[in-house]
Amino acid sequence: MEKLKEKRKLKSQPKRQPKPLKNPPRRPPKRKNEVKKFRNIKQEIRILGVDDAPFTPHTNEQVMIVGTVFRAGYWLDGVITTKITVDGTDATDSIVEMVNKSRHQDQLGVIMLDGITFGGFNVVDIKKVFQETGVPVIVIMRRYPDLSRIKKALKNFHDWEERWKHILEAGEIYPTDKIHKQESIYMQTSGISKEDAQKIVILSTTRSAIPEPIRAAHIIAAGVITGESKGNA
Repeated sequence: MEKLKEKRKLKSQPKRQPKPLKNPPRRPPKRKNEVKKFRNIKQEIRILGVDDAPFTPHTNEQVMIVGTVFRAGYWLDGVITTKITVDGTDATDSIVEMVNKSRHQDQLGVIMLDGITFGGFNVVDIKKVFQETGVPVIVIMRRYPDLSRIKKALKNFHDWEERWKHILEAGEIYPTDKIHKQESIYMQTSGISKEDAQKIVILSTTRSAIPEPIRAAHIIAAGVITGESKGNA
């Protein structure tokens, strides 16, 4: 009889609610098209430099994307990777996922891309990358792109207008000031002012004519796929 009463008492007690997680997974804030303001750009600003590995053109193979996490242009803190499809449309989402899953995400000040296309003509929507990661984007180009030639090549794809739209929406192409007496390079930006982007590019360009995070990503990507990197990055 006493056991029966005890069982009834236990049934009448409310079920315990699970305790909330002390450190729930961080979801980066989705940003609109505002510009992130940098109060001051520190010598140790974390930069993610992104480049693709060598690949066979006009195939459906997967291409490795390498991201190097640098403190400005001096210290390598980490390497992250993902894969995209040659001439596909998955570069934007793959880069967003790579960034948001990384343990470095909270510390990143800016993302640098070596060009706006990867794996052939897999075009990155840099506005979406900024909106989905909360990290400003700087596209680095060694020379001013031949936009008419790019548009002509894109017309080989059934969805060329959408790809071309991402290129146009990336905005104005700015020349940088000459760095270390080298020729100017060019950039496009999302989520960051031209002035702040220029400062970060100069701060991170320490070994060659291009920022060190991109140079290192290029060398690592080439070395992993071919066995040894070749030429100057």
